[in-house]
Amino acid sequence: MSLILKSVKDLWSKIYLWIFCNFFTFIIMITLSRKRKRMSHDNGIGAIGKVKIVNDQNFPAHEFFAPGRIFDVRIRHASATFLDDAMNCIRSMSIKFSKEKFKSPFDLEMNTGEISLFWSAWSFFKFASMRKEKYGIEYTNYYKNYPEGLKGAILALRRNPDSFHDLRYYAKTPFQFVGTDKIKRYAKYRIRPFDDIKESGIAEHLCERNICNQRVLSHESRGRNYLKEEYIQRVKNQEVKYKLEIQTRFAQDDEDPEIFNNMVTWPEEIYPWHDLAVIEIEKTLNWEESTRTGFSLKNMPKTLGYIPAKSIYDYNSLNYMRAHSEWARKARMLSYKFRKFPEEIPNDDDRNSEDWTKIQKVKHKNLLRS
Repeated sequence: MSLILKSVKDLWSKIYLWIFCNFFTFIIMITLSRKRKRMSHDNGIGAIGKVKIVNDQNFPAHEFFAPGRIFDVRIRHASATFLDDAMNCIRSMSIKFSKEKFKSPFDLEMNTGEISLFWSAWSFFKFASMRKEKYGIEYTNYYKNYPEGLKGAILALRRNPDSFHDLRYYAKTPFQFVGTDKIKRYAKYRIRPFDDIKESGIAEHLCERNICNQRVLSHESRGRNYLKEEYIQRVKNQEVKYKLEIQTRFAQDDEDPEIFNNMVTWPEEIYPWHDLAVIEIEKTLNWEESTRTGFSLKNMPKTLGYIPAKSIYDYNSLNYMRAHSEWARKARMLSYKFRKFPEEIPNDDDRNSEDWTKIQKVKHKNLLRS
């Protein structure tokens, strides 16, 4: 009888996870597509180039990552969640092994910081619901209630980095990895600059109070788009290359759930990082192409995909939720088609902003004043 009850409970947990994630996606569709916005990473720039799988491989062999294989690549760098590069923000790099806006055999979405600010679908819901943003100050109550999230923010936020290119980006929740030997493993991925230059933008002596305040500094002289402008010039004037790296470990029958926790890193002395591929950028994309670019964790081979989740509290529910947010992207694309395409982020007006609507209202007021 107890086995039957456990089976029913487990089944309900999976059903509730599906309901939870799809309801959350529905809310995003209604609220953000109306504003023609992504969930968080609106402020970004895209680029295209090539990605080549390394020949000298020290990770388990996989058919998709065959030595020397070359793909087109489209990437997008962004700052989350605000529209101002000079704010203290998490920075991201998303990649797809394709030049297409969405279609791709392999996508990854990565952010700065080795650990995250949330660790399950449920904790992400608390993170989102407790944001309480006002003029660039946010998450005050969340960090008080969830000190793990505060620790993740301290490690992930970057103020005034020199370039998107010199940062380190992590896909923190692990994925499946079933190679040519058919042995089940798990994998994590990260991106770093090819020449391994020092990372910029890492603040020191941070605490709860100044982490919540992500506003532009009072003496800031750089504009809202300085990182995007720097990246455009960098790609024009010099070689821009990255290393995609992989970390793998064997799956176990009696797996400790903590290995899936994106708040816990895998010790490098046991699970070293290995070179997987080299990404070389050829040109940047304009505002419209960058904005139309989308990524999905469903754009992966089955043997490399996200790990199934059992409940909203399961660490793997984060990637499950990301993979099931596709309708939000489609709604945003429809909003671009049937409404005016969002304007490019201007360099003046309304600093510390997260919303095109606010910027456009300020521009309209300034126009009336003039």
